Amino acid sequence: MRRRTLFAATAATTAAALAAPRLAPAQAPRTLKFVAQAGLAVLDPIWSTGFVTRNHGLMVWDTLYGWDDRLVVQPQMVEGHTVSDDGRQWDLRLREGLRFHDDTPVLARDCVASLGRWGRRDTFGLAMMTIVDEISAPDDRTIRFRLKRPFPLLPEALGKGGTNTCFMMPERIAKTDPFQQIPEVIGSGPFRYVVSERVPGSLDVYARFEGYVPRPSGTASFIAGPKVAHFDRVEWRNLPDASTAAAALQTGEIDWWEQPPADLVPVLARNRQLKLEVIETSGFPGVLRFNHLHPPFDNPAIRRAVVMAVNQADFMQAVAGADHKLWRDDIGFLAPGGVMANDEGMQALQVRSTARAKQALEAAGYKGEKVVHLHTTDFPPITAMGLVAADMMRNMGLNVDVVATDWGTTLRRIVNTEPPDRGGWNSMCTFTAATSQINPAAHNFIRGTGRNASFGWSTSPGLEKLRDEWLFEASDDDSRRRIGREIQRQAFIDVPYIPLGLWYQNTAYRANLSGMLKGLPLFWNLRRA
Repeated sequence: MRRRTLFAATAATTAAALAAPRLAPAQAPRTLKFVAQAGLAVLDPIWSTGFVTRNHGLMVWDTLYGWDDRLVVQPQMVEGHTVSDDGRQWDLRLREGLRFHDDTPVLARDCVASLGRWGRRDTFGLAMMTIVDEISAPDDRTIRFRLKRPFPLLPEALGKGGTNTCFMMPERIAKTDPFQQIPEVIGSGPFRYVVSERVPGSLDVYARFEGYVPRPSGTASFIAGPKVAHFDRVEWRNLPDASTAAAALQTGEIDWWEQPPADLVPVLARNRQLKLEVIETSGFPGVLRFNHLHPPFDNPAIRRAVVMAVNQADFMQAVAGADHKLWRDDIGFLAPGGVMANDEGMQALQVRSTARAKQALEAAGYKGEKVVHLHTTDFPPITAMGLVAADMMRNMGLNVDVVATDWGTTLRRIVNTEPPDRGGWNSMCTFTAATSQINPAAHNFIRGTGRNASFGWSTSPGLEKLRDEWLFEASDDDSRRRIGREIQRQAFIDVPYIPLGLWYQNTAYRANLSGMLKGLPLFWNLRRA
């Protein structure tokens, strides 16, 4: 599949797109209307690793620390910290004046409960908690970590921008079982969620939180620095198709479209009232994720057979079009640009032979088991990759049963560990941010802890050992490079997932917006001229 043919809206259909029904009268000057990458089906950013849920979370909740756009961690809710001489006690001091949206103060005990919940779901958090003796609140503004061993990466863990982000919630909410969704959406971030206006699958509304106290110094950068909201109201719209979104953006009925499909980028680029920009400059790696709990992908030899059939260029052209400046192939398990990126084992992805994949599948003992492949229909990049993956697996001899669902249903189904005939699944496509693959701490998809791992539930003692070595023993870039090569070598043996390449996604917005930050869709610092 060399070209994406999923969407009717192309340059030839611009007139039809512009003729689409109007959404509403022009918005008020201090209201921002935004079309997200997908509908916001899940509101709990600890329960879900979905990017749309993480982006929602960054509006509502705040973090103790935050990465800037150089991936350097900065204090956020904390004014600073002290570390004992032996490195085993950290005292984090909360800034004054922090309040939740229900007008209660943010206290250290709220943060202790939030850290406990996050630490049972996030990959970095799970690793950190193995060396935590206790997290306590000796007073209302002090969060104390007592560790079994020094852990200098503590601020990086608490401030990472990838999923699951370490958000601080009120204690009563943070005590929710981390495997259940929270009952209330109450944070202390720059926007509060207006649950009364929610129309599931269609509209989500945020109001500027008047009680928010931004950091008093620094520069807004990624999720660090002062978070100053200039809009009183932000509306997230979920429009029915790309044509409607394109029309709404060009007529000014929406301000910002997060991920226009590649087919429509040339059309939007010709409109002088619009800007197109790549804000996630490190790119998005595509992923073919397997369920390791059930046949046939519980067999690593079958997973390795599928690797032989993958041509990353097919997937990336389906997502981003023919312009090679917008995508890269020959991408491994660690994102390019980081100190750990390497070419170890990449010959496995350079076979690109359906015939050899068929032979390997037969040798691995495949018995014709059905492969329930979740195909997301309303999320253009994932839709495109899903179609290519289904065709590829069928061509190599797998018995593929495509189950078409919307993204919200996909997010709920992928956490189901039951067999496919009882609501589970075998394979699906998704993507992540390259910043989440720079190192093994934030890299959800190479965790090998079985049922405690991210959806797919890969088991790999080898990858876990290497990850712990990076976390607790690597002291310089040379040792990190060595570990990176060993991680990639092991990943091509265990195949927790298959890398499908990397693309750079344009975002499109009205030219009268300024202050757009790099990294992901962020709504502070943004204003209308």
